[in-house]
Amino acid sequence: MQTYFSADHALHAPSFELHGGAMVEPFEKPSRIDSILERLASRGFDAPRAPGDLDMAPVRTVHDAGYLRFLETAWDEWNAAGLAGDVIANANCARRMPAVREPRKIDARAAYYALAADTAITQTTWRAATSSAACAVAAARHAAAGSDCAFALCRPPGHHAAVDMFGGYCFLNNTAIAAATFRQTGANRIAILDVDFHHGNGTQDIFYECGDTLTLSIHGHPDFAYPYFSGLAEETGVGRGEGANVNYPLPAGTTWSTWKRAFESCLQRMRSFGPDAVLVALGVDTFEHDPISSFALRSDDYLRIGEQLGSMALPTVFCMEGGYALESVGLNVVNVLEGFLNARRA
Repeated sequence: MQTYFSADHALHAPSFELHGGAMVEPFEKPSRIDSILERLASRGFDAPRAPGDLDMAPVRTVHDAGYLRFLETAWDEWNAAGLAGDVIANANCARRMPAVREPRKIDARAAYYALAADTAITQTTWRAATSSAACAVAAARHAAAGSDCAFALCRPPGHHAAVDMFGGYCFLNNTAIAAATFRQTGANRIAILDVDFHHGNGTQDIFYECGDTLTLSIHGHPDFAYPYFSGLAEETGVGRGEGANVNYPLPAGTTWSTWKRAFESCLQRMRSFGPDAVLVALGVDTFEHDPISSFALRSDDYLRIGEQLGSMALPTVFCMEGGYALESVGLNVVNVLEGFLNARRA
């Protein structure tokens, strides 16, 4: 399985995040990727390839043009306005406010485009985010060209990035961009399975009215899990997308036996849907020792996830999402990939 990776991911390194009422070191940090690369090398995977420059065409089919301009220019505007520190929202587009529109001031525009005040933009975030999306594009092209599967080692992650919102550490929606890339190669029906602990609200937003993309997400229930305001089971799509969005909100403390039932339902739905390609938003923050999540999967469970995904026998791309237990994130990610390859070889 070919991995695509860009060293430019490390250019996104905010100085802090707001967590539990305190300014703390970000959980989403460059060393997450280092641990995955080390495990890939130790398990004999092929050396990662650099993705090259990002083709913006699939990005523009996914994200609003004004939002992309904001991401590209936010730091320069912030700096020109004499604002100190990283770009971070200091207001909210709150419920019932009558004048919700894109404002002129850069700090207000940050609030307009932000999902939450949890994600900062630095001087080089745009470069890191485009390099992450480039990994997803390269992986999709590799799989579509007959290589069957690929791993996009994306950072920053992407599944919280909506059509025109950033947050949850995400700026560009890598799996959605990979889906758009598959469509460029002739794929008509695509399934996106999100196994991250947190609901893939951005992916849902992008495809909510799209019947030819099946989006499935297994995640912590919004009653207790970020992003709190999406991910309920009754969110099933609208218009042509009705029935093509499927959420599995699960309780805190979920173990493999419960998680597996939701996962097997996803696999059944994907088979019935008949996709031309599968995209997996690969979060391993479902791990029992993850510091910001509350499921209880174990490292061996990730082998089982990979094995069952491998049985689908379809072009498959894995896009890296969450996973913040640094001592185990590499093991858990590679277990998924090894399980997948074992099933394909069987």
